[in-house]
Amino acid sequence: MRKDGTRFWASVVIDRITDESGALMGFAKVTRDLTERKQAQDELKRVQEHLAASQKLEAVGQLSGGIAYDFNNLLMIVLGNLENAERNSRQLGGANLQRALTNAKRGAQRAAALTSRLLAFSRRQALDPKPINLNNFLSGLQEFLQRTLGERVEVQTVGGAGVWQIEADVNHLESAIVNLAINARDAMPNGGKLTVEAANVSVDDEYSRTNPEVATGQYVVIAVRDTGTGMTPEVLDRAFEPFYTMKEPGQGTGLGLSQVYGFVKQSGGNVRIYSEVGEGTSIRMYFPRYHGNEQPAADEEDELLAEGDAVETILVVEDDADLRAYVSDLLRDLNYRVLSAGSAQAALHDTAARGAEGRSLA
Repeated sequence: MRKDGTRFWASVVIDRITDESGALMGFAKVTRDLTERKQAQDELKRVQEHLAASQKLEAVGQLSGGIAYDFNNLLMIVLGNLENAERNSRQLGGANLQRALTNAKRGAQRAAALTSRLLAFSRRQALDPKPINLNNFLSGLQEFLQRTLGERVEVQTVGGAGVWQIEADVNHLESAIVNLAINARDAMPNGGKLTVEAANVSVDDEYSRTNPEVATGQYVVIAVRDTGTGMTPEVLDRAFEPFYTMKEPGQGTGLGLSQVYGFVKQSGGNVRIYSEVGEGTSIRMYFPRYHGNEQPAADEEDELLAEGDAVETILVVEDDADLRAYVSDLLRDLNYRVLSAGSAQAALHDTAARGAEGRSLA
């Protein structure tokens, strides 16, 4: 204890002092203040734990991503052929056959949705990032969230003057916030308040040193806070792991938070969770500030073209032979001329050869 009464971590050495005959004369004591060393050790331990957790999620993501990618290709083949069979069954009749095909397709679609979430966690989903004005985005999201969560949950979205733009896939961002909002609702069985807020932050060298997964720079934080039951430290440590859930069987897949984690990471950001039992949960998504000059594009309805002209050609490049055959047949049914190749190199070689053939004929 210091003279002012404050406590500190100390290294204490006590030596016994005796006279020539060995009789005890007293003790010599040396006390060293180890506060700074202890703080440095705690900080190093915290950084190592963050790195270990990040590396664990990275390894799980690579494994699940590889499995999900191959499985997704198989499901595309299954779904495509089921749809073809369903169309043909309508011409042949047979209610039982159509019912069986519909049930099979529904099961395959559920499996496809599951693999899509795994691809999101492993950062291998297809994204369409565009500049987003977060004030407009949050303003339009509030009513939808309120309808989704029900009357027992008060929803508040908070923007602010000068909030920077971010570049992200708006549909996946909306899906991520809805995922977090539904988790928050489940953590507030008796009702409560959900707040979605956007704010500018700057990450300095000191913060980045203690949180090595976040690079220095300017970010926009989208925080989703609830007044729910909160998480225990054990649950908090595993919150982002795929298939980990505290919900009852059948109430959730355990992929909601992992999907959010993968999306934000793939967008160049980071996610942090702050939670205490009985104090609610705050999940903060860090997105890099968008420095471009492009303005957010207005929503435009895509023009749907049902079929192609016979003179139009599509090159299909896919390493899975079954999937390549299915996609090619589907495009031919839509009156396209189809060229297919099993790799990018083969595609370049074939198109070059066809081009040379065309020139020689001309």
